[in-house]
Amino acid sequence: MLMPKRSKFRKQFRGKMKGVAQKGNEVSYGEYGLQSLDTAWVTSRQIEAARIAMTRYIKRGGKIWIRIFPHKPISSRPAETRMGKGKGSVEGYVAIVKPGTMLYEMNGVDETIAREAMRLAMHKLPIRCKFVKKEVGEQA
Repeated sequence: MLMPKRSKFRKQFRGKMKGVAQKGNEVSYGEYGLQSLDTAWVTSRQIEAARIAMTRYIKRGGKIWIRIFPHKPISSRPAETRMGKGKGSVEGYVAIVKPGTMLYEMNGVDETIAREAMRLAMHKLPIRCKFVKKEVGEQA
């Protein structure tokens, strides 16, 4: 599971998830990418499940980059606990995903294989996504 090595501050607030991605919204490393169309919290388990689905389909042929990381701690109270007595303990970590964020990138495989691998990964994620290719004019 992906999670930060250390966290410096206290338990975080939930925060706002508005606007579109300003950074990390282009295919940078690979040839094909999976871009989000919605706003959501993507858990470390979902990120890992999508990664495994892709690597299994491409049979370890190409290279995959994970472009999101779960930095945000999520706390929850135990079941059947009375109100009050402070904030719950940290249960897991999530990545904040905005529309336009590049989630995964892939290189070294055929487009049809990459498209199908990304489709399998989409089903593991809680958001709508689209398959994108690197534009011809872009330099890497």
